[in-house]
Amino acid sequence: MNRGRVRSHHSRCVNCGQVVPDYDIIDYGSTETGYREICTRCFNTEVATADGLDFEHIEFDPVEVADCTGKSHTFHFRTRLFGPGVSVDAFELRKGCPAGYQFQVIGDPQDDLLVLLGRLVEKIRRALSVEHVKNGEHGLEIADRVVRGWIEWDEAQDGRVPLLVIDGREIAWHELGRMMMTFEGWQFKLEIRDRSEEL
Repeated sequence: MNRGRVRSHHSRCVNCGQVVPDYDIIDYGSTETGYREICTRCFNTEVATADGLDFEHIEFDPVEVADCTGKSHTFHFRTRLFGPGVSVDAFELRKGCPAGYQFQVIGDPQDDLLVLLGRLVEKIRRALSVEHVKNGEHGLEIADRVVRGWIEWDEAQDGRVPLLVIDGREIAWHELGRMMMTFEGWQFKLEIRDRSEEL
């Protein structure tokens, strides 16, 4: 019986040969020189060398943080150099891919990465201490008149409308619209921010 092929969610870095999760692979290069699939560590080394930076790549262990309902969330981390800055990303994994809650802080390449990690963990704790949607009599409801989240691509809608991630769960655009009808006649303010900014 053919059970089909299971995708591994891992790739080999063409620089160092290490097998790493797909979210840790970067297609690096240019149209002139071609592209190579390299791991984040090799990417950061190449960017640091090109920019003349003294940068030590650090890999952080996953961290568990409980939300306001007591549910535990495991966050994985990724650090990337980019031109004038360094980003530290935190994300949950679902089926081997970043999903659910996702956060980012940006700092200077010379900043202490442990300090940036501390800022990021505090940002995660603040965000998880608030519930934006809750289960009610008619399904999901807006918990306290404020909704925070981020915008993703909705495969089911071919990207015509966004898929929203609120409280770490995927919520379809029409579902948020249904929740908002509880407030018919009220005003609202939609504010878009970079993922590294505090909401």
